[in-house]
Amino acid sequence: MAAESAVDDRELVTWWGLVVEAYARTAPLLQVGPVGGVDIPGPWFEVLLRLLRTPGQRLTMTQLAHDVALSSGGFTKLADRMVRAGLIERQVSAEDRRVVFAVLTDQGVRVGEEAQRLHVVALREHFLAPLGVRGAGELAGLMRVLRDAGEARRGAV
Repeated sequence: MAAESAVDDRELVTWWGLVVEAYARTAPLLQVGPVGGVDIPGPWFEVLLRLLRTPGQRLTMTQLAHDVALSSGGFTKLADRMVRAGLIERQVSAEDRRVVFAVLTDQGVRVGEEAQRLHVVALREHFLAPLGVRGAGELAGLMRVLRDAGEARRGAV
């Protein structure tokens, strides 16, 4: 532990600042824009990706709210807009009527797959090209550690 605390306070603040700045400058370059006549804001894209990657292409509203870091009320509003856009639908659980799933529609699958394709093109240009395969993999591994540590602390509160 002594080695981890040996870093100068100013240097530590600089390191974190670089993480924040890099994300702030890169994230806009990764936006996919309108797909199939539907504008895809960042949180919508996150929902589409998570549903595309989930067996049955459905998750509970509670899980999705947690995964995209929104309050349940904030996610409900987002889901309402995505339902109106024809990308998802709500399904009540047959086992527990208190549980509601967000499920991709056929249009949601088409839009999500195209948005993902465009996102991958941008990722290759703005994430993979500057870092290389090894650097991108190392960064992903480090961010997983940071995410998991934050999740464990959150669960302990």
